[in-house]
Amino acid sequence: MLAEAHGTFGHTADTAAGMATFTRARVVRFTTLAVGAGCIALGVHALLTALGSTEEQGDWRIALMIVVFVPLAAMIVACLVGRGVHLAAGVFAVAYPIALLAWPLATAGSQPAPDDGPWIWLLLNIATVAAVLAFPFPLQIAWTVLVPVQYGVVRLAQAEFAPEFWAPVILDVVYAIILATVLLTLDRVYRAVATRVDRARVDAVASYAAAAAADAAERERIAVAALMHDSVLAALIAAERADSPREHGLAVAMAREALTRLANAEQDVGEGPDAPIGVGELVERLERGAREVGIELQADRILVDETLTIPGRVGRALALAATQAVANAVEHAASAGLEVTVSDGDEPGGVVIVIRDHGTGFDLTTVPDDRLGIRASIYARVAAVGGRAHVAPTARGTTITLEWSPPA
Repeated sequence: MLAEAHGTFGHTADTAAGMATFTRARVVRFTTLAVGAGCIALGVHALLTALGSTEEQGDWRIALMIVVFVPLAAMIVACLVGRGVHLAAGVFAVAYPIALLAWPLATAGSQPAPDDGPWIWLLLNIATVAAVLAFPFPLQIAWTVLVPVQYGVVRLAQAEFAPEFWAPVILDVVYAIILATVLLTLDRVYRAVATRVDRARVDAVASYAAAAAADAAERERIAVAALMHDSVLAALIAAERADSPREHGLAVAMAREALTRLANAEQDVGEGPDAPIGVGELVERLERGAREVGIELQADRILVDETLTIPGRVGRALALAATQAVANAVEHAASAGLEVTVSDGDEPGGVVIVIRDHGTGFDLTTVPDDRLGIRASIYARVAAVGGRAHVAPTARGTTITLEWSPPA
């Protein structure tokens, strides 16, 4: 069940990144939609008020409406479609303070009422929210405080700092700062909660993956134990009871078959035909196997006889064992100094494959008994076809030599 559940998840880097931002992305989308809806309501109200305003001079009113409402419309569209929100919100967050700076000039000579706020006041908190959508946290705090304060200074300057304006303007500024702080806090809280949910999801998927891997490893150990009981034990019993040369030969054949099946226990590899294959095809299989483990490898050929052929089962065993050695070098030595050499054997018709890397090496005696990468996939696999494998780890790297010679 765990393995099936684990198989339903993607395991690419893009998928992992998507899971890590799943909830946060939806919180951000919900926030932009809510801001877009609020901007529509406040924007329509401010637009209708601006059309009937008498505080500004005619040309100034048109210029201010263009500076304010065009970026606002772009911000609303961006929030609704979910595209270009940062840019559009940033433009409005900058355009609004510029319009505020021009407000005293636009309203010069007018007689404002202390209790009636101008239409530009209605868009004050939209500017602070736009900063939340567009700017980093320090600038968000700056806009939350400074833009309302700027409005208060501009409003008092318009009224020439008349005493009756101080109380209502200060109340407007405090109200705007409180509302902007609440909106900023809500945004930060929602994003932090979403981030924690995404982190918990990633941890949960990782734990399920680890459980699935442990379950697969346990299944493999059970399969190998059953194979040992059925095949290897039968071969040992046959060898113990053999009395004649023919029975000895059959026992050896059973043992060889058991070793081959044990070597192939971790993957579905059949014996296949035993037609001879050339060393060139052997090298191609090895290079193809290296690509499957994630590395482009070109083996060096040092061959006296380029037409050398070996039995098909021998070629398959050597290619799989060499691929396992390459996989070990990729996993444990990060492919440092990895090179593969294929050459003639000491005896006519033989072949030698040498895999070297420049990793830190390892101690063969410390490899756990349940790890089959060397014992089964290299030693047993090569021994099953009558070959020899030698692993020589040192502090400056590891050399694995695979040899096969035709029987006398």
